[in-house]
This record gives sequence, structure tokens and C-alpha cells, in this order.
Amino acid sequence: MSTSVSRRSFLRHSTAGGLGIALAGSIEAIAETGTARAATRALHGYGPLVPDPAGLLSLPSGFSYKVVAEAGVTLLDSGQPTPSDPDGMAWFAGRGGGGALVCNHEIILEEPYAVPTLPRLTYDPGARGGTTTIELTAGGDRVREYVSLAGTLNNCAGGRTPWNSWLTCEEAEYLATGPFQKDHGYVFEVYAFDHEANLDPVPLKFFGRYAHEAVAVDPLTYAVYLTEDAVSPHGLYYRWLPPQGFRGGTGALRALALSPGGDTAGRLQAMSCYEGRRHVADLSEATRPGTTYQVRWVDVPDRDARTTSIRRQLTDDQVTRAHKLEGAYWGEGGAYFVSSFARTSDGSTREHDGQVWFYDPRARTATLKTIFGVNPDPASGYGGPDNIMVSPHGGLILAEDGEGYNHLVGVTRDGVPYLLARHEASESEFAGPTFSGDGSILFANIYSPGHVLAITGPWQRT
Repeated sequence: MSTSVSRRSFLRHSTAGGLGIALAGSIEAIAETGTARAATRALHGYGPLVPDPAGLLSLPSGFSYKVVAEAGVTLLDSGQPTPSDPDGMAWFAGRGGGGALVCNHEIILEEPYAVPTLPRLTYDPGARGGTTTIELTAGGDRVREYVSLAGTLNNCAGGRTPWNSWLTCEEAEYLATGPFQKDHGYVFEVYAFDHEANLDPVPLKFFGRYAHEAVAVDPLTYAVYLTEDAVSPHGLYYRWLPPQGFRGGTGALRALALSPGGDTAGRLQAMSCYEGRRHVADLSEATRPGTTYQVRWVDVPDRDARTTSIRRQLTDDQVTRAHKLEGAYWGEGGAYFVSSFARTSDGSTREHDGQVWFYDPRARTATLKTIFGVNPDPASGYGGPDNIMVSPHGGLILAEDGEGYNHLVGVTRDGVPYLLARHEASESEFAGPTFSGDGSILFANIYSPGHVLAITGPWQRT
């Protein structure tokens, strides 16, 4: 989610038309409109959504939810209220069948409840964002919540590592000025249960300084794939290759960042796509699922971008851009990533209400898995996917940040979309879907007014 521009605010100033379409195949789908979509929902997934008497979250019959944390209502161990704007999130296994959620808080300056700047957990005392950790029982009941990182800015999404840490991303590009005592636009590593490892936060500058959105980590090579949610010009899709001999593990990224030359350790590269010999400048030109581009990678000249942002260091004939590159997730041997929406008026080649791409590191290809056409009724239809995850029950789960009611949208493995949940109280986005280790609980966030929810029900292969 970007605080500068979302599909919701954009659509209020643009014209929508056409059908919402997404495609067929392993994870592709068709997101129709109107009665066709209603019929599809009745036949796939878990059935139609049942209105919630409490007016918060509508779910299929047999499903239920409980509130794990609520901004301004529940309390941290330190006594302050749960911070505002929960966004990206991941679940980590604990002892005795329980676990913990590490939850981002996408806070800049105006939100009512900041992440408390506690001693030794704070990067920049002038910044109000960060992460909290929520410990849970095996049944998803809250045990406690506490600050695990403070003093960061606009913590949007991130990604889980193979060694069970959370990479939280600053969607920001501020240098130390005004209230900020340090530069921002970095990635930080957070551990769910290793409190010592979270002390004295270190920015992982080798991942670059830009408007980070999300990351996906290759468990075999430790390569990291990163999205950038930015405009003027549109953002880039990045790959970080670790230096020779690097092995991921607890503290490995921190040690690399603190080592001599650590700020530029490894190689940071931007994606450049080709169709045969033709360079593809904008991912929005792809309209058919199954469209596959060969990928080359271009080294980033100045990754700390103190004078010129990275996306402006590289020209349109060198790299491939996309509007609102957001969610990222590693699964099925590759990296999924999302472009939330595109309009020709924002400079995109063609228009859509969401693309899901899959990068195959072995084939070095990017394949369009799902595309949502511009919806003529954005207040009620599919569109605006943001956070993404591969479900343990098959297919994908997309968290919408769109116009009107927002949903958790499932996409079955045989290519059919279905509604899994609808937020009834406001137009606020869904964020941070993540399952417990046994797949029995789906945790998800409602960004505003700020709910962390645990959803249970008769999960099955979709």
C-alpha cells in the first residue's frame, strides 16, 4: 500500500471501463463481473459470504473470526496502545504449538498511535513506524504484544526468510531532514522470538534505498527479490545476489551489513524483460495470461541513491517498469510479484486492475499468471491486489486495496477466483495474509481503523 497513491484514490479521478478478466492455467483465473462472477463464487472456494452481524468481516458459512489486536484498543507490554495501520505480516512457530505474528505498522507522521521508541529497539527516534510481535496460543488467542522494531518509517510489506526472520520494508525515500535524524528507505530484519537479535537495529543498505514494498527470498541461493512501489517514473523489480560464500541464517544479514564494505555487499540489479530481441519497457503491455518474457538483470549504479533515486539512474531502454509493484511471495520454486493496477493516464502502456507475475529463476523468465481487466463497477468487483501469498490449501490468496468493499480473494489451482472475506466497516484495504504453520488459521489485517484478525473454518483443498 502506498500512502501517496492507491487504486481507490486514483479511480476517483479516472474513468473505468471494460471487463474484469484474469486467466486460466496453474494459478490463473477469470475474474468476471456481474452475475457470472456471482455464479462462479457459488460453485468454487467455500461458498457465498454471509453478512457479519457485527458489521466487520463477512465470511463463508462455517467460518468465524476473532480480533487478535486492535489499534488504540489493545495494549503492548510497554503499556502503550497497539499502533496504527497494520500492514504486511508473517506467522512464526513457537513452542507448545503456539506461535507469533510479526506485524508491520505503516506509519509516517499523522497516524494516532505510533510504535513506541523504546531503548535499543529504535533506529531513528524521529520516525514513528516499525513492527510489533504478537504471541499467540495454538488456537490463535492473544498472549501478549510488544515492540520488536521502532524508529522506522512507513513499514509497508516485507517477506519471510527461510531462516525464520521477517524482512520489513520502508516504503520511503527520505534523507535525514526535519523530524528524521537518519536516512530512510531501507529493509530491516526482525526475529519473532530472539529478542537479543532485534536490539540496535541495522539497516540492510545492500538491498538499496528506495520505496520498498515487499521481498521474496530464494531458499536455495539466498537471492532476494524486491518490489518498488513508486511513481515518476514507475518502480522497478529488483534482485539482490549475495556475495560468494554467503549463507543465510540467524544474524547473517546483520553481520554482512556491518562488515567492511557491507553497504554494497553482493549485487543489486533491476529487471529488464525481452520478447525475443524486443525490449519490454512496461509490464502493463501484457494482457494475456501465459505471456512470458525472458529476463536480464542490470546492475544498479548507486544503490544508496543519495542524489538520484535508483529508478531514475536507469533509462526506459535499460529496464522494465510497472505501476505500483506491491506484493511479493516465494512459492512453487519462484517469486510471485504483483502490479496492483495501471492506467494510461499514469503513463502505463495499457490498463488493468491487477497483474500477478511469476519469476522463474531457473528459466530466467517472467510469466503473467493472472490479469484483472479494468472493472466497470470498481465499488463491488475484483481488483487492486496488493499483498499476496501462496496458500497451503492450494492456489493464491490476494489482499485487495481497491475501490468500495475490499476482499480477500482466493484463486484456485485450476484457475477460478472466489471471495474468501469482505471488510464491511469501511473501504480500508486488507493486508498481511498469513497462515499458521498447520494451516488451520488465516491471519489478516484490516489497515484502518486497524484490526489484526484470526480466521478459522473448514479449510480444504480449493
